[in-house]
Amino acid sequence: MKDFCCEYMDYHANFKCDIHENPYDCPDKIIIFDEKSNEYGIIIHDGGSSQIEINFCPWCGAKF
Repeated sequence: MKDFCCEYMDYHANFKCDIHENPYDCPDKIIIFDEKSNEYGIIIHDGGSSQIEINFCPWCGAKF
């Protein structure tokens, strides 16, 4: 299991929705990890599958 910089990042990066199979459909899923590029992103909930790459934790500011 991956170690995260803070409990908030750990919670949001590992969040699994019981209702929505697709993470882009779930309004509660805000952080996504792209295994291909090994990068984290914030999901843009606009009906598509867009995300904004992030290099720092939105909660504690730690660099990834």
